[in-house]
Amino acid sequence: MSEDPFVYVYVRVANEIEAQIRSGRLPHGARLPNERDLGAQHGVAPGTARRAVKELRERGLVVTLPNKGSFVVGPEA
Repeated sequence: MSEDPFVYVYVRVANEIEAQIRSGRLPHGARLPNERDLGAQHGVAPGTARRAVKELRERGLVVTLPNKGSFVVGPEA
């Protein structure tokens, strides 16, 4: 993870996941790990992972379905 001191940790995590989506490593329809696992993968707290997923939703890259999880829906390009 790049250590830019002027970027929030959740934004860095969201940027990393966005890069995986754009590279095709996380294809359309792929399910993201749950918050605890996502946090462990990126070395952050589950709350930070939750905020990163919220950021990805705001960017239009994932959708979260209650009791199902978060799934990749973008990028459109």
